[in-house]
Amino acid sequence: MQKRVTGPEIERLIQLLARVPGLGPRSARRAALHLIKKKDQLMGPLALAMNEAFDKVRICSTCGNADTSDPCAVCTDVTRDQSTIIVVEDVADLWALERAAAMNAGYHVLGGTLSPLDGIGPDDLTISKLVDRVARGGVREILIAVNATVEGQTTAHYITEQLTGFEIKITRLAHGVPVGGELDYLDEGTLAAAIRARTAF
Repeated sequence: MQKRVTGPEIERLIQLLARVPGLGPRSARRAALHLIKKKDQLMGPLALAMNEAFDKVRICSTCGNADTSDPCAVCTDVTRDQSTIIVVEDVADLWALERAAAMNAGYHVLGGTLSPLDGIGPDDLTISKLVDRVARGGVREILIAVNATVEGQTTAHYITEQLTGFEIKITRLAHGVPVGGELDYLDEGTLAAAIRARTAF
């Protein structure tokens, strides 16, 4: 029988950290130990920041972004072209596109993708809210920026069907060879998508 070497508070910290994506039990123990060693410089400020986030973070009722205000900073930014809405699966995807700074548009977070095997249907996502946003007018383009997975493509097709009849342009992200990618290292699906989406030189 393994003897306990730490108090229940530390064990609870490790168990909670292990639930964070990307941290398994071993990484959670290392992270907990690091926090304990840097208790004043790191653990205290982190606990304070988490407490403030717990009190102040809201989900935007318009687009689904996580922010401290509702509507969020993206939706209230008057410099953005809100006539273009980029549809993403998750808030992490929204933040990734913002880091790329490729478009200054609005967003719509679906909250996942359609997955009948996992019991996720249209009512579990915010697709109806997206249709309502388009129906209110002022939207010229919907850019569907979901992952190139079976679930992502199924969701994209479903959204396209739901938006039939509206006078808007529906586009999607290009699929294919990434910038700096070497053909020898790419999978067959990526290469096939790149060939199908080829453009004039």
